[in-house]
Amino acid sequence: MLSVIIPTFNEEDYLPGLLTAIKKQEYEDYEVIVADAGSKDKTVEIAKSFGAKVVAGGLPAKGRNEGARAANGSLLMFLDADIVSLPERFFKDAVSEFKRRNAGVVSFPVFVAGKKIDKLAYLIYNVWAWISQKFLPHASNAILVRKEVHNRINGFDEEIKIAEDHDYARRAAKISKFAFFVTPPILTSARRLERDGRVRIYLKYCWAEILTTFFGPVKSRNFKYEFGHYKSK
Repeated sequence: MLSVIIPTFNEEDYLPGLLTAIKKQEYEDYEVIVADAGSKDKTVEIAKSFGAKVVAGGLPAKGRNEGARAANGSLLMFLDADIVSLPERFFKDAVSEFKRRNAGVVSFPVFVAGKKIDKLAYLIYNVWAWISQKFLPHASNAILVRKEVHNRINGFDEEIKIAEDHDYARRAAKISKFAFFVTPPILTSARRLERDGRVRIYLKYCWAEILTTFFGPVKSRNFKYEFGHYKSK
């Protein structure tokens, strides 16, 4: 079974779209787990209306870990709640290729529903993630991993302030095979860029990439992860 895990906090605007896309998947052996961080809106109600299992979450790393603890599947698929488009064969093709390659953890190319500059920035990231997959694994909005691998590395590091997904992929790659799958694009929202500003976000991500590459995981309080304040589309 595939366990799809989605960390949420006040995601009533985006969660219905993602859950609808999941319902349309050409793959049947899955469950959906929403790890909610105490949403004040209708997120939990929406999740339950789609038949998802709801567990208590927290920031994304904690939410993913709590979702994994509640998972029945041997494969875990971590998805961000603001994914706005998911190809109908995504689960089917991803699981098939995952098994064919005997992988332990994989990530996927992600594009953004934003301006041309945003699309270019995400394209650059995807190309870099593909080039560096053998020596510097990256993971972002979607991660597929064996539950056994997740458990062996003790899940996501909940102390990391930014790029905890990259750290997760790099630790998992030390004990299993990592791959960056080239698939039909997953499309994510540009809300973070629009709310916090493109220059600020891109500089923050570039700085985090430098720090994590040369100095290790970022656990400084100078990096603050804001979760759930990107409400409207």
